Amino acid sequence: MAARHDFVILAADAASAEAQLLLDALSDALLRINGDSGRSSFDVEAATPRGGFYLARDTAGELLGCAALRPLGEADSAIGELKRMYARPGSAGVGAALLAHVESQARQHGYQALHLSTRVANTRAVAFYAKHGYAPVIAWGKYVGAAQSTCLGKTL
Repeated sequence: MAARHDFVILAADAASAEAQLLLDALSDALLRINGDSGRSSFDVEAATPRGGFYLARDTAGELLGCAALRPLGEADSAIGELKRMYARPGSAGVGAALLAHVESQARQHGYQALHLSTRVANTRAVAFYAKHGYAPVIAWGKYVGAAQSTCLGKTL
């Protein structure tokens, strides 16, 4: 029998204090795993009508995780990009729920696929995305030729 998880995922302002708490925790975790916080890859000002920033909380309002969606490349791109995906340690099921939420939002925004980049060294993330149907895709932008990165994608 699957465990029941009581949490809610809602759109939020990525520049809010709560969002910054999770983004800081993510950056700290990535710095420990990868030696790079990934901060330079995400601009909170880059709000778009075809994306969003999402926070997961438990029923008591405790912050559990976050994720962001934006177009990959041009504003009318058929591919969405998943950014700043994070679930607090010990928050079982939150990562999968956030990923499903972003995939649903991406479909609603008309994306045909969702792509992301993570570090090869982040083996937990690589395994998590593989488990959820993500497979290697051709690198884009700053990830082209970046051996430390792996670019993954899924058709929606």
